Amino acid sequence: MSLALVIPDRKLGALVEKLQALLPGVLVQQWPDYSAPEQVQMAVVWKQPAGSLVALSELKSLQSFGAGVDNILSDPDLPDLPLARIVDPHLTQSMLGYLDSVLGYYQQRLDLFIQQQQQQQWKPKSPRNIRHLCVLGLGELGAAAASHFAALGYQVSGWSRSEKHLAGVQCYAGEQGFASAVALADLVVCLLPLTAETTDFLNSDRLALLKPGAILVNVARGAVLDDSALLAALGSGHLQAACLDVFRQEPLPATDPYWSHPAVLVTPHCSAVTNVDTAVAQIAENYRRTLNGLPLLHLVDKARGY
Repeated sequence: MSLALVIPDRKLGALVEKLQALLPGVLVQQWPDYSAPEQVQMAVVWKQPAGSLVALSELKSLQSFGAGVDNILSDPDLPDLPLARIVDPHLTQSMLGYLDSVLGYYQQRLDLFIQQQQQQQWKPKSPRNIRHLCVLGLGELGAAAASHFAALGYQVSGWSRSEKHLAGVQCYAGEQGFASAVALADLVVCLLPLTAETTDFLNSDRLALLKPGAILVNVARGAVLDDSALLAALGSGHLQAACLDVFRQEPLPATDPYWSHPAVLVTPHCSAVTNVDTAVAQIAENYRRTLNGLPLLHLVDKARGY
């Protein structure tokens, strides 16, 4: 009995130790140094290199190490097997804490005051009046964010591909609903999953529908946003600022214009980080289910991409 970890560029010692404690007697192998690839029945994957699963001839299931799966589904050699993702309440709390901090950052005009400090300027200003928020994508994280801000007393609109209903949130759906969802929002949070339909979703046409002077926060995936369109919208003044936690290439290349753009806040994909303790329990449970021929917890609809 064995499972494999195909998670490049991460220290996995703590994960291996916790898995061995929950699954005594199970061999935990790590790519690329498989010791017995023919014994592997489940692979835990995250940004796996193409072809890294080919040697696992007895593989029966796949488990994402995170909530997203777009980086997994992009593998041209991905076997056609059940794929599960991590559903983590700690992940949700991490995201909400990040968004609370970003909202406070812009409300208190810290972006402006940082620039003033660099120029040795002393120009007090009252807080920004941010009252209406829009959340794009009403999946698990998006719905939690929209409900969270509605509970805090903000006006909140939400947009998703299919119709959703959330207490205290004005929900819109479909292409026609997008313009209504963002029309009055002072701050727009993108939490859309990355699929074929959402690649470059926030293009120049859709960004033009945002309220003049709005602030954009992208905590979804970098490829959901057309970078050239955003830079143009910031350059024209149509958008006031942008906070970006996700990028097409990570780490962000040193030559990328976002690093030095005065209206852009860059953070290193830290808005929601997988909690090892929560993840390991779900991995262990799905491994047991794999051995017993049971459906995995938190199965992904691969056709939809989430």
